[in-house]
Amino acid sequence: MPAPNGKLVTPLNSGTGSSAFLFQPDQLVPFQQAWDLQRRWQERLLLESATDADPEAVWLLQHPRCYTLGRGASEDHLLFDPEHPPAPLHRIDRGGEVTHHAPGQLVVYPVLDLRRRRTDLHWYLRQLEQVVIDVLQVLGLQGERMEGLTGVWIDQQKVAAIGVGCRRWITQHGLALNVTCELEGFQSVVPCGIKGRAVGRLCDWIPDLEIEIVQPLLRDALAARFELIWRESNPDAALTGAP
Repeated sequence: MPAPNGKLVTPLNSGTGSSAFLFQPDQLVPFQQAWDLQRRWQERLLLESATDADPEAVWLLQHPRCYTLGRGASEDHLLFDPEHPPAPLHRIDRGGEVTHHAPGQLVVYPVLDLRRRRTDLHWYLRQLEQVVIDVLQVLGLQGERMEGLTGVWIDQQKVAAIGVGCRRWITQHGLALNVTCELEGFQSVVPCGIKGRAVGRLCDWIPDLEIEIVQPLLRDALAARFELIWRESNPDAALTGAP
């Protein structure tokens, strides 16, 4: 594919910001394992002894096929028997309705302390959307928001779903960007509870796009938008949550 054309909307920070570990596992990570890792790091930041110097964490990964239901989500949006799902089904503590994960979809889980930025979940959701829009701009694609909805669309097709959890202003869960994933799994649900809206993936617009092209763009957009300074970690730490 041609090299990305354009630059991030927000330039990378020049050395000031919040220290964060970036974990990028090489293999697919089961959803439950990723959820446990996030919660473990969230607990670290919730300790009474935690300070602004304690590093935050971001996981950038892919999942095997699965479905997740946000808190309060309606099972009416499942087009299958929840007792016999076509892939593992997880009921979790994020906002939003049902979504689907699959290889070829980049999932970002930021465990961030919003007290270091702005204690406003609506602001945080818009920032996550802007991260995706920044990446799409670099790729020469026009990402759009839909009024009253959360996520990012291209040509009326949803390419990024966003759902977050937050406890005392420490976040978990995050966003999922469809890059090269198969879309059949979305046909078994009403994605995000929004009827009549198509789901797309970036390779529908850039046929030769590879996930290895998008992943560093997403990493850099996150660092720019949330003023993160990445810290090195042991390669094995991505699946253990240890620095």
